[in-house]
Amino acid sequence: MSSILIKSAQVVNEGKTTKADVYINQGRIEMIAEEINHPADQVIQAEGLHLLPGLIDDQVHFREPGLTYKADIWHESRAAVAGGTTSFMEMPNTVPNTLTQQLLEDKYTIASEKSLANYSFFMGAANDNLDEVLKTNPRDVCGIKIFMGSSTGNMLVDNQETLENIFAQAPTLIAVHCEDEATVQRNLAAFKEKYGEENLTASMHPLIRSEKACYLSSSKAVELAKKHNTRLHILHISTAKETALFANDVPLEQKRITAEACVHHLWFCDKDYDEKGNFIKWNPAVKTEADRDGILKAVLDGYIDVIATDHAPHTLEEKQKPYAQAPSGGPLVQHALQALLDMVKGGKLTLEQLVLKTAHNTATLFQIESRGFIREGYWADLVLVDLDKPYTVTKENILSKCGWSPFEEHTFSSSIAHTIVSGQLAYTEGKIVEVGTGHRLLFNR
Repeated sequence: MSSILIKSAQVVNEGKTTKADVYINQGRIEMIAEEINHPADQVIQAEGLHLLPGLIDDQVHFREPGLTYKADIWHESRAAVAGGTTSFMEMPNTVPNTLTQQLLEDKYTIASEKSLANYSFFMGAANDNLDEVLKTNPRDVCGIKIFMGSSTGNMLVDNQETLENIFAQAPTLIAVHCEDEATVQRNLAAFKEKYGEENLTASMHPLIRSEKACYLSSSKAVELAKKHNTRLHILHISTAKETALFANDVPLEQKRITAEACVHHLWFCDKDYDEKGNFIKWNPAVKTEADRDGILKAVLDGYIDVIATDHAPHTLEEKQKPYAQAPSGGPLVQHALQALLDMVKGGKLTLEQLVLKTAHNTATLFQIESRGFIREGYWADLVLVDLDKPYTVTKENILSKCGWSPFEEHTFSSSIAHTIVSGQLAYTEGKIVEVGTGHRLLFNR
């Protein structure tokens, strides 16, 4: 591994911003000081740039294996590092679903050969694979994923006895997708009856996948976790009402129940469906302005602990189908940091809060070993950003395999200058650097 010296950066870390040099050797941060003159293989002159811990995205869908016509680990990990995300945790609703320990390890093998970013993969739960779920190793697997709402294949867990057993016996963190399936199906049937399936539109999505559906499921998950003292993490909170389920008066290290917000629920609202249509069709749905503002307030007030993407690409052809046939999800990992930096520019949060919610807290919440902070001895997962260099998203600079973005033609106020993954410069001034692969994340559990 080559050594890197970063000179004169504005280092944003652990609640403060200070000017410093950072020396990286053998993949780790060896020294942080006001001035370092140590010889290095690479020197990055960072005057005017801000140095942040690389984002740790705790929810992505990179579609490999089985759905690689729309995304794969090779393409999506490059999109990630181009956007300043240095580590990701990927979901089990690939094909086949990740429901055995062997299928889980197969994904780790693929990532070890193809991923430019650091990686971990969730073990999937179904109604009939409890024995496999209980074999999950907390040391080198980020967690167990339960879809308490519709998903691909055999991954809807709707058997109460199964849920009780998983919540009672899970050897590590459980992450859940919460939407009450019965409520969603009733709403969908009512809309089809009233309007006809061919007349349904994306603007109806937040009414079909409603606030009630989300709250019923989230509150059920919280109830189960409290009953069994489960380590529960609820993904992509989409309503202001759900935020009341969480606490902000307990240190994060002591929380048993935590929550995530996603960039799209902080950026878009139901008024955007007229322009964006299926391109902002996600599950759970983008809802009202009041929900968007309530989620942000909960992030800032400590009820919601982390910000992620739920990056979930589909092809342009799939997203251009009529609403009822178009799949939910979209690519976000390349532009998440820039969207959040625009929110910083707009006064909605500070740089320090951004770093807390996208790196520090994610590392703390998942107990990730030696990552998520700019500290001596930690792995060098870093991103340098230029807050004063605008960047316009075009088809030509989108790196996700699907080739489109809900942010297309938007000009962000900031740019990603350099991304360092496990001590290797992986992205610099608009270009991917082929340096090998990222590392498998380890967890202090």
